[in-house]
Amino acid sequence: MRNIDQIYIDGAFVTPHGREQAELINPATEAVIGHVTLGDREDTLRAIAAAKRAWPAYARSTKSERIALLHRLHAAVLARADDINAATTEEYGGPVSRASWVARYAAEAFLLAAKTLEQYPFTRQIGSAQVVMEPVGVAGLITPWNSNAGFICNKLATALAAGCTVVIKPSEMSAIQTQVVTEALHSAGLPPGLFNIVNGRGDVVGAELSSHPDIAKISFTGSTAVGKAIQRAGANTLKRVTLELGGKSPTVVLDDANFATAIPLAVTAGFQNSGQACLAGTRILVPEHRLDEAIALARAAVEAAKVGDPRDAATEIGPMVSRKQWERVQGYIRKGTEEGARLIAGGEGRPAGLAAGFYVRPTLFAGVRNDMVIAREEIFGPVLCLITYRDEEDAIAIANDTVYGLQAVVLSGSDEHALAVGSRLQAGRVLINGLHHEPLAPFGGFKQSGIGREFGTFGLEAYLEPKSVIRAA
Repeated sequence: MRNIDQIYIDGAFVTPHGREQAELINPATEAVIGHVTLGDREDTLRAIAAAKRAWPAYARSTKSERIALLHRLHAAVLARADDINAATTEEYGGPVSRASWVARYAAEAFLLAAKTLEQYPFTRQIGSAQVVMEPVGVAGLITPWNSNAGFICNKLATALAAGCTVVIKPSEMSAIQTQVVTEALHSAGLPPGLFNIVNGRGDVVGAELSSHPDIAKISFTGSTAVGKAIQRAGANTLKRVTLELGGKSPTVVLDDANFATAIPLAVTAGFQNSGQACLAGTRILVPEHRLDEAIALARAAVEAAKVGDPRDAATEIGPMVSRKQWERVQGYIRKGTEEGARLIAGGEGRPAGLAAGFYVRPTLFAGVRNDMVIAREEIFGPVLCLITYRDEEDAIAIANDTVYGLQAVVLSGSDEHALAVGSRLQAGRVLINGLHHEPLAPFGGFKQSGIGREFGTFGLEAYLEPKSVIRAA
């Protein structure tokens, strides 16, 4: 039983002023595995004050000093990768294969930020002006539960590379993971106040960060509804805001694709991170004259997906993070049936043989219209929709007919053909004939999938302000 009863402020683990406690649940067993004491408004104010004190000196640090600091953080987090992996599996239910990737990614984020920093010109000449990129100030970083260590480390690495100091509000549902990450960051021996971490609720700690005048920038990853609330709260102080929000990503399977490989790949895209991923490709678009073929292949892939103990290396889909999330997904499966979609695989309830744990039956619907709730709203679970299109113009229209625009996948027998279709899709990232990743390319969404970008140069500049210095000729 873990008892997380400290937060991290001004370079030290301290007892929070807040007294509210929250249970920590293992979603694979439903057992209580610990408690976390949540910080309150006073704790948040202390953390903001610490970051504010540390910022003037850190903002003047050199590029080489920041790069050295980022390398220390990389080594510190990498040294705890196994512990991060174990905590992610136990507390989040992430399959061990993915949890190990998340742990490595969390450490790698600091090297990627250092690489970006090495190549970035903070001063450039534009006409008669010298333009200097300066850190925006103290940043509030608000992170979700579906990839806790990765989000904390990526946002922190980018902010520190820019010369910002930070206050982090992680999900209170991820306190064990956060504790391991915080211990690792602390071991790097950074100057006090550069980063501060306050476990707490969004309507307390997150709300204070979003409205406080000393927070110059908010970076938030989470739901679109909460992102809108954060933007409204930051309006009075005109905060710079980066929002990485929800998605209802399409996977467009073109008629010339090899369906034997494309359809299973499309299912994999939808089941990423047990379906608890903003970029999951949960709308699979196929030509209407090949629907029967697509159904047979997709059913086989969905039914073959192994659900179960996240500690088992063969497990592909773990439990939902909480009972609330499990019930939410069940509600969407029920809604799909009520709307008249055809249930091909899965359905309500737990998978056979799993009497406990927040497990969902991997579910596939066909006969889905793009105006159905299950095709419009982000479910955040392993629930897929097969949607047919008449021709490519229809496929592009359906793919773009969504309030979201985070990611899209195009599968074809030809890269050129896939690129031609992909160029017309409204998404911040388009993957061509595979599930690719480029960690230095910008990541973020069109429309209600967010504002701004993370990763690489685009992510770095989200924490910088340009200053034009103009002298007499």
